[in-house]
Amino acid sequence: MTLAQAVDEAAAVLGDRARRQVPLGPLTTYRVGGAAALFLEAQSEDDLRLAARAVGSTGLAVLVVGKGSNLLVSDAGFPGLVVTLGKAFADIRIDGKHVAAGAAAGLPVLARQTAAAGLTGLEWAVGVPGSVGGAVRMNAGGHGSDMAACLSAWRFVDLQGGDDGDRVLEDLRYGYRTSSVAAHHVVVRADFELAAGDRARSEELISEIVRWRRANQPGGQNAGSVFTNPPGDSAGRLVDMAGLKGRRHGAAQVSPKHANFIQADPEGSADDVRKLMEIVADAVESKTGIRLRPEVKLVGFPEETDR
Repeated sequence: MTLAQAVDEAAAVLGDRARRQVPLGPLTTYRVGGAAALFLEAQSEDDLRLAARAVGSTGLAVLVVGKGSNLLVSDAGFPGLVVTLGKAFADIRIDGKHVAAGAAAGLPVLARQTAAAGLTGLEWAVGVPGSVGGAVRMNAGGHGSDMAACLSAWRFVDLQGGDDGDRVLEDLRYGYRTSSVAAHHVVVRADFELAAGDRARSEELISEIVRWRRANQPGGQNAGSVFTNPPGDSAGRLVDMAGLKGRRHGAAQVSPKHANFIQADPEGSADDVRKLMEIVADAVESKTGIRLRPEVKLVGFPEETDR
């Protein structure tokens, strides 16, 4: 089966829920990159199971996109099915110290709502412009905490047609910005057990985090930290030490404000961002012997060239 045939057959399974050639740049914080061959915004778990049928019957590649805050899609786009979660997955319910959040809920919204409810433990999330689902998968974190510190359970749908289910924190096998959540597992809900706190103190901490980010991190089109921190060191420090702050390649530039951020020009090129990542990683390795690894998820590019 050719790619075109697979797309046609998957589109037939999905019916009017599916769209073709949807630009993915606007769905990411980089705001650059190509289109998805096929696109589905799911409004229910049944929609996700329908997507699993489409993928299972055609072998089409599938990509789940949340807020796109840790994603770089190549200029060539993604030659498969992209699935996003609609508003039906964005609810947040607070019951005492228990919080249930849909995977499409934004982390800053979750941080503010739990603080307003007098709960503490998620203030750090105001500084992460991603979704709950994406945060579960990558163990997102910042300002001294992460998902592993407050998550209790999560639910997923398997886009490869396996069993859907509910899991607990221990099943995630969390590490630094990693988990055991597979690419074909769509996180649909997360449960948190928080501690009673002081609303005023939590909201002041949130304000402090927002002020710190504005003072220390660039705005514009970027995906936050480009590289993971190597053990015992800071990726930003290594890039800065290699003299790469402000380094430009085409429509991409290492931020002059924070060396572990790469910014894309408006209507720029995702391929330029990717090439600049390689340039930076090569230069840091040449100078220090340390090979920086991408924290940003790369989609639609040739096989990873990092050694």
